Amino acid sequence: MFHVPIKKVVLLFMSFILCFGILQITADAAGANKSLKLGVNDSLTGITAVSEKSTYYVPLRALATELKWTLTGLPDGIQVEGGGRILRLLENNGGARLQDGTVAKADTFLRDGALMVPLKISAYLGYRISFEPDKYLLRVQDGSAALDDTAFVTKYKNELAPPAPAEPAQNQPAAKPGKTLYLTFDDGPSATTSELLDILNKYGVKATFFMLGPNMNRYPSQVKRIVEEGNGLGLHGMTHRKEKFYASASAALAEMNRDNDVLRKITGTGTTLIRPPYGSKPYFTKTFRDKVLGQGYHLWDWNVDSDDWKYKEDSVTIYNTVMGQVHKLQKSKTNPVILMHDQKATLKVLPRLLETLKKEGYTFEIVTKDIEPVNFWKDKR
Repeated sequence: MFHVPIKKVVLLFMSFILCFGILQITADAAGANKSLKLGVNDSLTGITAVSEKSTYYVPLRALATELKWTLTGLPDGIQVEGGGRILRLLENNGGARLQDGTVAKADTFLRDGALMVPLKISAYLGYRISFEPDKYLLRVQDGSAALDDTAFVTKYKNELAPPAPAEPAQNQPAAKPGKTLYLTFDDGPSATTSELLDILNKYGVKATFFMLGPNMNRYPSQVKRIVEEGNGLGLHGMTHRKEKFYASASAALAEMNRDNDVLRKITGTGTTLIRPPYGSKPYFTKTFRDKVLGQGYHLWDWNVDSDDWKYKEDSVTIYNTVMGQVHKLQKSKTNPVILMHDQKATLKVLPRLLETLKKEGYTFEIVTKDIEPVNFWKDKR
């Protein structure tokens, strides 16, 4: 008679229960709430789980912080240690390699600069997941929780339900083709960023800042002000050195990820918008784009170059350079994306440019991840 050890039977049964729970959460998510607040043990966290492709996803770093996981970057992915177990999230959506060597499906993606992972990876690490969509309950427990699910729902009843969707804005004027302008500043923040922001505020203009990690660390208060005043956020890397940033596609991705980590540490939010040093041509080739944009980043260059880095204090030349290119774009009704730099010399020409552009009927908007990217490769990812 074929004999199966009792321990193996128990393990197989537990694996079945675990997989059933994960599949149930995944299947139900498709028709459930698009987003739910995540509970961890007896606390309702600030983490929002979002439903994508019928699965709930959460930011890995935020979940790791709540559950005190250890994250380690490795050549082939990210190692996650928690609950006395280890798994490895393989790069290029290769899945999650579990402690026993098996690989489970676990797609990941970037959202607002955060790596989003399926909540079910916590189950792979031995945590219990509670999911009751009709009660807006999505909760992870490690055995230390004192509240059962009913008590948890009762305690947080008024906070669990998602807010009602906002009413759509009425009678918003349609944007005029070619009359929406995106003003962008590279290399900041700097010692004069506050003066730059003062000028923008004076004219009621918002801009997008593609910032360097070391400069953000040097001027964190400027970064916070950029965010508080509603300006756009972008990444420009860490070194601004060709031989370092473009050493390999992995080096470029690592710089943008580190830059994003600095931004999140200072502001609590990240971004998916990037601008490589010196623009994307010729160095940011398909190999680089596949590596970096494949992780959810969006590539932005410009179609109006102010050359303010070259002309410095020659504000007349900078002004004429910008306006000449803007007027050429008018013929094709193309929206200008203006490249300038967060430097002291730029402050001299900026007021005159803003006054003229406003008189000519331009409205100023910030770059967001929802806008089709403008870049030299015409890469729309």
